[in-house]
Amino acid sequence: MARRRTTRLVTGALLVVLGTGTVLLPLHAVDRSGAHAMNARLGRGINMGNMFEAPSEAAWGNPWRSGYFRMIADLGFDHVRIPVRWETPARTMTTPPYTITPTFMSRIREVVDEAMGEGLLVVLNMHHHDALFADPRGQRDRFLAQWRQIAAAFADYPDELLFEVLNEPHGNLSATMWNDFFADALAEIRRTNPTRQVLLGTAEYGGLGAVPRLRPPADPNIILTVHYYNPFSFTHQGADWVGSQSNAWLGTTWNDTDAERESIESEFRVTRAFAARHDLPIHVGEFGAYSTADLESRVRWTRFLARWFEEQGWSWAYWEFSAGFGIYSPSRRAYVQELVDALLHDPMSEPIAVDAVERYRSDFARGTDGWTLGTQGGATARLSGGGALSVAIARGGSENWHVQLVKPGVALERGTAYRVRFVGTSPVERTATAYIGRASAPWDAYSGYTAVAFSPDRSEQTFTFTMGAATDRNARLVFDLGLSTVDVTIESVVIEEVRAR
Repeated sequence: MARRRTTRLVTGALLVVLGTGTVLLPLHAVDRSGAHAMNARLGRGINMGNMFEAPSEAAWGNPWRSGYFRMIADLGFDHVRIPVRWETPARTMTTPPYTITPTFMSRIREVVDEAMGEGLLVVLNMHHHDALFADPRGQRDRFLAQWRQIAAAFADYPDELLFEVLNEPHGNLSATMWNDFFADALAEIRRTNPTRQVLLGTAEYGGLGAVPRLRPPADPNIILTVHYYNPFSFTHQGADWVGSQSNAWLGTTWNDTDAERESIESEFRVTRAFAARHDLPIHVGEFGAYSTADLESRVRWTRFLARWFEEQGWSWAYWEFSAGFGIYSPSRRAYVQELVDALLHDPMSEPIAVDAVERYRSDFARGTDGWTLGTQGGATARLSGGGALSVAIARGGSENWHVQLVKPGVALERGTAYRVRFVGTSPVERTATAYIGRASAPWDAYSGYTAVAFSPDRSEQTFTFTMGAATDRNARLVFDLGLSTVDVTIESVVIEEVRAR
């Protein structure tokens, strides 16, 4: 007698019941060729930042102006991303049925219409939903009602309009919860937009670190979107919303050395592998360097990333058009032509070679080499040495920093560039955060926070930074290993001072 077999779809997999048991198989049957084709059409884009995601349209001093989209199209961009804050009471009711104000919906339609009238593709998103980040369960119905209305309002628009469900989920909207919220919002969108392309962002502020915790639904019309602002101490130097430490970063440069490029390529390794495994096209929805950085460094960083993203076959959207990161000054009515050229015209340049001077090399032959392990928030873990540094994690806590592997006593000189190289493994793929920072309050990261990944693969990973703060001879190198019970082994760590030749 043949065994009875039933199947049903679950998120990202096929559940096969064979009478004698249940097997969960990867879902390879989803045809995302349409998503890849649309991502290729997205090409090069720019964000209309500090406009509709502000509390009111002019609140941040950068109101949208008719004619901007003609300028953007004439420059040669392919699409615009329009961030929108839908949640304010003046725009959406705070009580059922959570109606979006008709005048605001009409305003957004007017803006989308003008962009599409200029031949631009449009990514329309939900941005800065602070109430949702603070109280996800309490705001879930409002969030879904908003998407039900947005989807219905644009249901008759052509495919050149794409939706992005939520910008940079964070706060109490955890990575696990975000998977469910995205799936629920997608179901609302699919009621009226069955084939529209929808962008899937990542939790923990939209960066690379939470990519492996995504569970992409088995939907053919999904594009993965990530944001990239590293080195953060370079891109956000002098940005007052980051905190007072950003002033210490002023003067940080990006020199386009082979070490700096190597760091970027290392950071994207996990995202690239994840996207390939799930057959997801990649859209880099935000990248940019704030205007307080020197223009020459901004140009070098922007040029490299734009060309490198294109080499990978990814679409991108620069942050942003006409505010603090922008390529256009409304007050001067002039472009920052160097940035325009970096985004759209300049070819990939040759990197600058570096000389490296070793400042620390691990030696785990007889022990832990001065490394320590700290746990908080109910986490439990154990550290051992002898040939390699092994961290066995029984409970990972509820934050990355609840399990911290630390090397104290790292000497850093102000204005000096450093590279950290390490080889580490884990039984299965997992992510972590690495940085070098202060060993006392406020415990800030001199290097910014770098998403790293561990797996059975022994390949070397790197990150680079320039010490923008005052000289600190007792900094600490940290791996934040919380949120997971997957053990980690560190085989080697090297800290180098790097100098351009």
